[in-house]
Amino acid sequence: MKKISYIILTAVVLSSCGGGSQSTVESVLADKNLEAIRGKRAEISAQQKALEKQLHSLDSAIAQLDDQAKLPLVTTILANAEKFDHYLELQGDVMTKQNVLVYPEISGTLNRVYVKEGQKVSKGQLLASIDDGGLSSQLAQMKTQAALAKTTFERQKRLWEQNIGSEIQYLEAKTTYEAQESAVKQMQSQVAKSTIRAPFSGIIDDVIQDQGTVVSPGTGVAVFRIVNLSNMYIEVEVPESHLPNVTPGKNVEVYFPVLGDSVTTKVRQTGNFINPSNRSFTAEIPVPSENGKIKPNLTAKVMINDYTNENAILIPQSIVSENAEGEQYVYLVDADSVSSDAIAKKVIIETGKTQGDYVEVLAGINNGDGIIDEGARSVKEGQKVRIKNGE
Repeated sequence: MKKISYIILTAVVLSSCGGGSQSTVESVLADKNLEAIRGKRAEISAQQKALEKQLHSLDSAIAQLDDQAKLPLVTTILANAEKFDHYLELQGDVMTKQNVLVYPEISGTLNRVYVKEGQKVSKGQLLASIDDGGLSSQLAQMKTQAALAKTTFERQKRLWEQNIGSEIQYLEAKTTYEAQESAVKQMQSQVAKSTIRAPFSGIIDDVIQDQGTVVSPGTGVAVFRIVNLSNMYIEVEVPESHLPNVTPGKNVEVYFPVLGDSVTTKVRQTGNFINPSNRSFTAEIPVPSENGKIKPNLTAKVMINDYTNENAILIPQSIVSENAEGEQYVYLVDADSVSSDAIAKKVIIETGKTQGDYVEVLAGINNGDGIIDEGARSVKEGQKVRIKNGE
């Protein structure tokens, strides 16, 4: 019956337009008048839209009146308000602020190395010693001289307190003693540079120089690499458009593709500067080193929770269509129509953020509405459909 109506309507249109319309189009084209051509096109376009509207009305009437028609089968889902967490996906590398190369402070032969690779060390622990070139002997002599200067000063001070001797003798003894003490401290500082100590607690990742090697601070060659894995973090570049949503304390899911593992953490700090080259700011995310598996420079996938809606309606993106005006729409049925016939109703919706295969609906759908799921692309406004849920 539907095919018959299409044939009849087509015949009516052809008979109404006929060859006159064709000749009219040909005459307009022959005149080569741009305004006339545009006007004729607008006229025919209006006729086409009117015919499409009439076809749609006829189809709806046929669908409702024809009991023998084969109705399209669809499935439906109920709109349920639920919590929706949206995540901003970024890429980053694991970093640590305690990953340093340890350099010598004086030149000399590396007399002894006290640690090996992989060894845990504590802050201030002796790692290696360098030949001081006789500085220790000089320090011993200076300490002896300082002891003599101290004794002289103390005796001269007692005499001065008893009004014996001159003031200049007292001041000279005091100056000599203080100068010797200062010289001893300076030499002790120089001698201390002949030992290399751990700047912080961590693990010796690499022993770069072997025992007996001549080292020097000016060559740029380090002796050790020491790493602390207890305070690692990921630094990511966040687009400036997310500045209001990515703040300290936001929940973060960190996934390590190489390890196949993930950890839950929070944003620790955000940068106060927008990089003009890429219009982004930095966010620092701490990550614990569980079982020592997480290493510096390890690639990580970061998902920052930048938006949460406690009562969001989520629907599959696959059932959302778009019309010529750019409006998005879905088809609804009565929520109580289960395994029965219903009429499809077209509803314009407003969508929000997407996550995976689902999109958030901000307007157009209410909690409890029945939404056509499978078959949504094949139905039309006002069309009668047969619902088969749960199959």
